Amino acid sequence: MKQDLSDYRKSYEKSELLEKNCVENPIEMFRNWFTEVEQSETVAEVNAMTISTIGLDGFPKSRVVLLKKYTFEGFIFYTNYESEKGLAMAKNPNVCISFFWPAMERQIIIKGKVEKIAENLSDGYFESRPRGSQLGALVSKQSTVIPSRAYLEEKLKNLEATYEGKEIERPSHWGGYIVKPQEIEFWQGRANRLHDRMRYQLQADYSWKIERLAP
Repeated sequence: MKQDLSDYRKSYEKSELLEKNCVENPIEMFRNWFTEVEQSETVAEVNAMTISTIGLDGFPKSRVVLLKKYTFEGFIFYTNYESEKGLAMAKNPNVCISFFWPAMERQIIIKGKVEKIAENLSDGYFESRPRGSQLGALVSKQSTVIPSRAYLEEKLKNLEATYEGKEIERPSHWGGYIVKPQEIEFWQGRANRLHDRMRYQLQADYSWKIERLAP
């Protein structure tokens, strides 16, 4: 089966990214863009991001997770430590996260090193989750092969009975990670494929070098 997609075309003309628009710190730049996209109400989950890791099999793999917090130190998300991506990050902490907001014709690509956050921070976030999500973290042995959907639902039913009226503690295999950026690229779509690309690179003195890249 062949399907020719060569006629798919889109002209990007909504905005521009010039040097004068770039602030010194890319986290501030991220905050500005994130806020603009959020306020535009054009994206269902503005905090959805793609994280790419190098798997234990040597292949890169990308999947979408949700950004839960960002600070000047980095970008925080939560997952199962024993999942495929958790095991990959334990072996190789070099990761890439990216955001694509097509309605705003914008993309942000972040390269950095990932590490676990403090346990008390993971505890605090786990406590804030809906009860169903808490139970879900216990039910699913993420990335492992399971026999059926019914198997999961039966496990959930049993756990609901076990924890009825009880507090659910964060399982030791689940918690938060922070991606500490070393490079952040801001991409703004432009007409004629002459897109704006501004790259920030972290320097030895913790300042950021800003450069324009060819599209």
